[in-house]
Amino acid sequence: MKIYGYCRVSTPKQSIKRQITNITSVYPAAEIITETYSGTTTERPQWVKLKKKVLKQAEQSERITIVFDSVSRMSRNAVEGFREYQEFLTAGISLVFLKEPHINTETYKAATANVIDLVGDEIADIYIQATNKVIMLLAERQIKIAFDQSQKEVDDLHTRTSEGMKASGAGEKIRQARTGRTFETNKAKSAKKIIRQHSKTFGGSLSDSECQALARISRNTFYLYKRQIKAELLL
Repeated sequence: MKIYGYCRVSTPKQSIKRQITNITSVYPAAEIITETYSGTTTERPQWVKLKKKVLKQAEQSERITIVFDSVSRMSRNAVEGFREYQEFLTAGISLVFLKEPHINTETYKAATANVIDLVGDEIADIYIQATNKVIMLLAERQIKIAFDQSQKEVDDLHTRTSEGMKASGAGEKIRQARTGRTFETNKAKSAKKIIRQHSKTFGGSLSDSECQALARISRNTFYLYKRQIKAELLL
């Protein structure tokens, strides 16, 4: 079996190390494919290349597995994500989502394997066919929900970050930046760096209050910076 791990970030400034570590800790033999993908463009050349490669390998009866840290790394668009999921499933390619194992293709196959055999009785078979259809629909619904939820979380986070920026005056600072003026102080950059490195939310060892004290910022500013960091990591 050939195993690929696909990792994606949205800007060169973001660290892809966490995704790689999560995948290789479970699948040490995985061939890691990395990509920097901006939300302003739909171009994902490494993903397109990988997809074309594995579909060809599947046609040659090779066993293929693609591993993602989360469903959001495969696609932030629910419609596109579900379409590609079905395409890989039909081709016999296994998909693994470390943070959403309930929608792994093997889990889906197991659920749909519970279909009931027809018994040859015209009336009974009508009920059996209806039951089997419900089983299939429920399994597909779980997959759609996962992609929908992934897209919603990103959209909601962007909205909360935008609202927080407006409340703090950051929106005006960004507009100033577009004219060539600095919009983020060295203190803000330093505080964000401390939060990113030491907050438990991002893999550190400090609680929110401890991290806030270390960064020497107010409670509101601390949570604003956390939201902004989360938005950057989810892009």
